[in-house]
Amino acid sequence: MATTSSRLLTLLSLLQTRRDWPGALLAERTGVSHRTVRRDVDRLRELGYSIRATMGPDGGYRLDAGSTLPPLMFDDDQALALAVALRSAASSQPGIGEAALRALATVRQVLPARLRPRLDALEFTALPPSGRDVPDPPSPQVLLALSSAVRAQQVLRFDYAGAASVAPQGSDGPRRVEPHHLVTHGGRWYLVAWDLERSDWRIFRADRTIPRLPTGPRFTPRELPDGGVARFVSRRFTGSADGGGWPCVGTVVLGRSAGEVLPFAGDGVVEDLGPASCRLRAGSWSWVALAASLNRFDTDVQVVGPPELVAAFRVLADRNRATSA
Repeated sequence: MATTSSRLLTLLSLLQTRRDWPGALLAERTGVSHRTVRRDVDRLRELGYSIRATMGPDGGYRLDAGSTLPPLMFDDDQALALAVALRSAASSQPGIGEAALRALATVRQVLPARLRPRLDALEFTALPPSGRDVPDPPSPQVLLALSSAVRAQQVLRFDYAGAASVAPQGSDGPRRVEPHHLVTHGGRWYLVAWDLERSDWRIFRADRTIPRLPTGPRFTPRELPDGGVARFVSRRFTGSADGGGWPCVGTVVLGRSAGEVLPFAGDGVVEDLGPASCRLRAGSWSWVALAASLNRFDTDVQVVGPPELVAAFRVLADRNRATSA
């Protein structure tokens, strides 16, 4: 059986994850009797935690909002998950790498001694977003301004700098939108919002937004199309009708090694076939666009399938001959 201290830590961790906990469920999750749960709750109360008993068939407990918690009150799995997330962010999230490394050093310093070898033994590399057009990340102040407007459901005004690839340039003056969600995709931050001037949904790059304060009046959130923000953003970026990825996906064998292809494969899947050959499964918004993108590897291309990709290479070849003539 777990020691009292570790059991109290587990109990406190559970109480932080949801509003109400039935006593029987807490007993099951901590592996003790209902009576022991009651005693452990009393011990936490003695330590200063405001835990209220709740009414119901089994009775239960609630950790009141605003309870002051000691720093890093995590169980073992939570502490390791936090450290792994920080290490990953340090490598893969532009603009916060240095801060993530400092936070990781702080977390490691206060981790229990038994957890440090486990963290140090977990070695991995998180690759940054591929592609050359990775912009400077938006400032934390911009992200906080956008996120605060989303959370408060307040109309947001902002200037939109530069030519936009996913949202058309607006007319003179600031844009006025109902902000719905802040998302990160491919190393960039985006704001999904209802454009009040265009009466349509738009996706704005956060690094190009310059929020204006104060924010506008509150609004009633609209229902985002396509069943949620993930499907909506996926459809906008890939052109997929069902939000499940690229509408045109094909497989080819390239006359280059996997090591040569992988850095430029984007979200494609590369399979090593030997020192001078690899199989690549990739997608695009049209078959001709996919065929053209595969030519960037400057090597022989053998189409595995589907037939639409073979036809697209023929169309591309005819266009190239007409251009050269």
